[in-house]
Amino acid sequence: MTVAHPPQTAAAALPKAGSTIHLLGICGTAMTALAGMLQSQGYRVTGTDDHVYPPMSDHLRAMGIPFQEGYRPENIPAETALAIVGNVIQAKNPEAQAVMAQGLPYLSMAEAVKRFAIGSRYTVAVTGTHGKTTTTALGAHVLVELDADPGFLIGGIARNFESNFRLGRGDIFIIEGDEYDTAYFDKTPKFLKYTPDCLIVTSLEFDHADIYADLDAIRTQFQTLVRGLPESGLLVVCADDPEARALAALAPCPVVTYGEAEDADCRVAEWQALGEGSAFQTRWNGEQDNWHLPLPGRYNALNAAAVMIACRSRGYDRAAIARAFGTFRGVKRRQEVRGEAMGVTVLDDFAHHPTAVRLTLEGMRARYPGRRLWAVFEPRSFTARSSRFQQEFAAAFHGADQVLLARPYQSGYSAGTAPLDTAALAATIGRTGPPARSLDSTDAVLAALETDCLPGDVVLIMSNGGFDNLHERLLAVLRQREQEQQA
Repeated sequence: MTVAHPPQTAAAALPKAGSTIHLLGICGTAMTALAGMLQSQGYRVTGTDDHVYPPMSDHLRAMGIPFQEGYRPENIPAETALAIVGNVIQAKNPEAQAVMAQGLPYLSMAEAVKRFAIGSRYTVAVTGTHGKTTTTALGAHVLVELDADPGFLIGGIARNFESNFRLGRGDIFIIEGDEYDTAYFDKTPKFLKYTPDCLIVTSLEFDHADIYADLDAIRTQFQTLVRGLPESGLLVVCADDPEARALAALAPCPVVTYGEAEDADCRVAEWQALGEGSAFQTRWNGEQDNWHLPLPGRYNALNAAAVMIACRSRGYDRAAIARAFGTFRGVKRRQEVRGEAMGVTVLDDFAHHPTAVRLTLEGMRARYPGRRLWAVFEPRSFTARSSRFQQEFAAAFHGADQVLLARPYQSGYSAGTAPLDTAALAATIGRTGPPARSLDSTDAVLAALETDCLPGDVVLIMSNGGFDNLHERLLAVLRQREQEQQA
């Protein structure tokens, strides 16, 4: 029997420390962070998910938080005082149905983060179509190095902390603000729940085809977020992105624009690749500063500029920020080197939007000049596996030397549009850009790499999912070949 779901969550008061809290969709990036925060506050945390894969499943195990794979009502402990529902959960989910049937108090993930972690602290929300995770992780690292003792929630595992969360005791909290909807019972964006004081907007493009009909629908939500900033707040917005920049006129608070645009308030200039990182200048408020960042790509320089503005606006010292930049180690699954064997470097990246693919390839080209660059892509997100970006993807891969396209994940479901045609995409890429192949399985992709990779190659594997563990499978094959040659 289907249980009716009330329009608002039922949890009026937070449970006492020591109580059991059960998370539906616990292996989601933000849900994993929330689970760790709750555990550190003395709660007993349990959870359930489906189709789990690293790094979040490993992160939960490392924290000793138990979870079940596969949704069943019996997974919910009898003593559960609160259920927290991730946005991956649908109303028909058997555990969601059980929560309602049992009358358990429940919250969405975003509401729980606000109530358990953020509270009344000064909140920095990092939003935008691209760059949120790295920018949030960099901001969190800088604030920790500045002894601000911040709380943070990041959409990935920050390598400086080997974690994606921190409660902190300071008066500042930095969070990745996602425009995705909150829950099946609350279709407003998650970022509206965080009520930021400082808002960073890195970019604004169409994404999330499963919940937004078009760019205008997303634009409306960002406009609501900006209009809701307090008069005492701050909007930090990328001047190079026309859609993001247009939001500045709506802000009820001070605005600082940043970017390579001539008229940006904080002008980013003189970018250059420097080993595995980069160097750049900023010109802001009559000051010219030189920065070094151990991350490749112009777009990471822009991300760093946004963090610098947010920190300087809180009164932090420029030299201390620069020192913190220099020790940033990045985020897992963002241009992460997974290993090297037979002279082949294998990297993992979360890119799943044409702009992210293009910028990531640009960054890898700067990081590994003169080396043959493979782009291996699994269309996995709702947007990526639909035909909406068929033409945009064709241009996005031109920075590679070789392109391998896996068939779309769950290819029959494409959010109401025709599915991405990877065979046609490969043909289009090959006509004007690098050689490209469309392959029917991960095994076929692995076989192609095993056959054609040469010493000195760089293999960039891009997916917002597990991609059947292609990274480690490729490294295992290459290491075996290396051992055979040495025998």
